[in-house]
Amino acid sequence: MTATLTRVLADDELVARLRERDESAFVLILDEWSAGMLRLARSLVSTRESAAEVVQDTWLAVIENIDRFEGRAALKTWVYRILVNTARRRAAREARAVPMSALAPSDPDDGPTVDPDRFQGPDEPYPGHWRALPSTWPEHRAVAGELRSRLEQALAELPERQRVVITLRDVAGYPADEVCAILDISAANQRVLLHRARGYVRGRLEAYFDDRA
Repeated sequence: MTATLTRVLADDELVARLRERDESAFVLILDEWSAGMLRLARSLVSTRESAAEVVQDTWLAVIENIDRFEGRAALKTWVYRILVNTARRRAAREARAVPMSALAPSDPDDGPTVDPDRFQGPDEPYPGHWRALPSTWPEHRAVAGELRSRLEQALAELPERQRVVITLRDVAGYPADEVCAILDISAANQRVLLHRARGYVRGRLEAYFDDRA
């Protein structure tokens, strides 16, 4: 019952109970939302321990600020916005030790999703078509521990905005409109970021299978 109760209760009832400092209401959303919040926080900070602290700080902020919640977005969206902002501040502190020379000189979001050399040029028989079709991946191998490790590594290599969008959409399963609300981005921007992230991850996993072959 507990796992589905927040889907039954309206936001206004949950908010009212939280403002009354109803401990059972807080435990309810804590139990149901924390796992997803931890996954998202982990996509923004350097370690799982740091992500756990971000989630803890987020819940403290929710308790402290629930009286100022205006209801302009869903309660869960509001909580996730707090999480993202908290995680980004922590990530910024963690990044201060990284030398400027290690940072990429350009915005990775501007690059092509797939290497253009993989497509035939205008002077070839089939311009714009694949030179060689992408590898196919047997479904049963998708559960292998090594593949999961490669997937996590590919996600970690993405620029932050792409990583957060693909984590929300493909890992946490959020619909596009909620992702836009959480991150305060346009639908078009969300589509571009997701497309680039999926393209990069697919390329990395395709290379993994090619190496195994």
